[in-house]
Amino acid sequence: MIKRFLLAAMLASTVIAGSVAFANPVLAADYSKTLNKYVEIGGTRYAYRTIGERGGKPSLVLFQHFTGTMDDWDQRTIEGLSKDRQVIVFDNAGIGASGGKSPDSVSGMAKISEQLIDALKLQQVDVLGYSLGGCIVQQILVDRPELIRKTIIVGSGPQGSPGLRVIPDVIAAAVKKSGETGRSLRAILFYTDTERGKAESAEYLKNINNHSVDAEPPASEETTGAQAKALVTWGSMPDNYAELGRITQPVLIVNGSNDIIAPPPESVVLFQHIPNAQLSLYPDSGHGSLFQHHALFVSQVNTFLDRAE
Repeated sequence: MIKRFLLAAMLASTVIAGSVAFANPVLAADYSKTLNKYVEIGGTRYAYRTIGERGGKPSLVLFQHFTGTMDDWDQRTIEGLSKDRQVIVFDNAGIGASGGKSPDSVSGMAKISEQLIDALKLQQVDVLGYSLGGCIVQQILVDRPELIRKTIIVGSGPQGSPGLRVIPDVIAAAVKKSGETGRSLRAILFYTDTERGKAESAEYLKNINNHSVDAEPPASEETTGAQAKALVTWGSMPDNYAELGRITQPVLIVNGSNDIIAPPPESVVLFQHIPNAQLSLYPDSGHGSLFQHHALFVSQVNTFLDRAE
């Protein structure tokens, strides 16, 4: 039953096309035309995309939300972030254009992500973890802190988060509301019910799943179930406050005022326990705050990443 509700939360894409080698990156201003690239790790092929020039700055690696593929990133946000640095997005195991089977734990997803960064020969990166991705980057900060220079965590929470523990119930309620109102499920989960929220959710939906090359399929039921288990388990585990207290990197925490998936108090808890953290809460916004306020978010991320510490 949970899997059926969760699978309904995904928006379908189309089929996968070609690839290019990492050694000869294709720089593109238009994210919808950015080609897939592939790297093999332990016999499994993983898909990723790069956009923007690396220059002298660390690459910014993006970690996606529950069931999200590379096509589910908001085009405006990706292109805004890539104007000042190289942005790398990827599919974890078993999702989108990547092979393998999705781990059913945050630690398992973190391990694959660490291997991917190593395989791309990136000595140190900046990371942006969104929702489930925010849990994954917390785990990487514990496992391999030397890989990360600065971190952005959006719409997420610490281990033991009550909101993430009940995510199947939240999605089930949103499925019911979508059926009753005719409003997009993604809009209900990511945006507020205000007039502003409804208008901006419509713009957001125009800027995802619009890849004109190498478009991806949605997450399978098997992957959806594995990721759901990972989130619920993360929310049900003992807190990780001691580990958060040992994080030395600068961390920017962002959330919307009305996030129903990772409620704002959970971002406050992260802020209170990470020594070098700053917190930004966006008005009249939900789980998709970084997309709704994309211009503000991009500006804030650039300032945070470029500031000398």
